[in-house]
Amino acid sequence: MIERRPFASLGAAHHGWLDAKHHFSFADYRDPARMHWGALRVWNDDTIAAGGGFAPHPHADMEIITYVREGAISHQDNLGNRGRTEAGDVQVMSAGSGIVHSEYNLEPVATRIFQIWIYPDSRGGEPSWGSKPFPKADRSGAFVALASGMAGDDGALPIRADARVLGATLKAGESADYRLGAGRRGYLALSAGSARVNGVALTAGDGAAIRDEDLIRVEAGEDAELILVDTRE
Repeated sequence: MIERRPFASLGAAHHGWLDAKHHFSFADYRDPARMHWGALRVWNDDTIAAGGGFAPHPHADMEIITYVREGAISHQDNLGNRGRTEAGDVQVMSAGSGIVHSEYNLEPVATRIFQIWIYPDSRGGEPSWGSKPFPKADRSGAFVALASGMAGDDGALPIRADARVLGATLKAGESADYRLGAGRRGYLALSAGSARVNGVALTAGDGAAIRDEDLIRVEAGEDAELILVDTRE
């Protein structure tokens, strides 16, 4: 089963400095049919204006993965972590027992991100933050784990959940396969381009909620960039 979620159907919020689209219920957007997908709770498609950002605020008991699509995001938290994550790269915050952080776009141009929240396998624990570059050339034509709590993903940023976040870039006409397997759910969002996911057509910004599909095959109609989450039920 693959449910296409067109970009135009997503929840929306406009705050001047922030233009946000919500794949799942978030803040003032409520849709009982889009509360979560397995352990995946939030997927926001955010465009942050130059100089804008999220002032210091708290989180707890959530794995928060940020994939930077354009520009860069600058992080600071009460643990003393500071960092700047550029386009194509990933940062992960394990909120654990509690963390206070800010995220700002200190660039002269707009920054676009996917922000993904996944429920951890257990509550509490020491909070942490990390960032890592993932050159797009390294995931050309294939899925690469960017953040993961699953065995074997040694090159990925660690998360405390039975889940993985993967990225792929495909040239027009290329395809890539991913075996989801039984008892798992997938959620895929197309950052750029167009593609078919097991025959279901997607364009940039669309999402696809996937279950009961052993194998996911993505075929690019034009150059495409995509992010996929594999999570427990």
